[in-house]
Amino acid sequence: MSTLGKASGALKSVDYEVFGRVQGVCFRMYTEEEARKLGVVGWVKNTSQGTVTGQVQGPEDKVNAMKSWLTKVGSPSSRIDRTNFSNEKEISKLDFSGFSTRY
Repeated sequence: MSTLGKASGALKSVDYEVFGRVQGVCFRMYTEEEARKLGVVGWVKNTSQGTVTGQVQGPEDKVNAMKSWLTKVGSPSSRIDRTNFSNEKEISKLDFSGFSTRY
């Protein structure tokens, strides 16, 4: 009877890399916060190239909301020049139990 959990469709996984002024502006902290608010799982980390990279997994609509946030919003003092998404695919189960910052 209950379609909760299945209501929002398939589970998605996507990798991302955010370019711009995204280091030293609390970008990872805000990303983690937004992911928890939306209820997606995955991780985020700074790269040596000055970008922020990571992976998001969850129901398709929530992953899409996170993609939008990573493209347009970010942390208050960040500047997002562009966001690349790759390896977007349907998954049968989540690989992570929460959202974390990696170092």
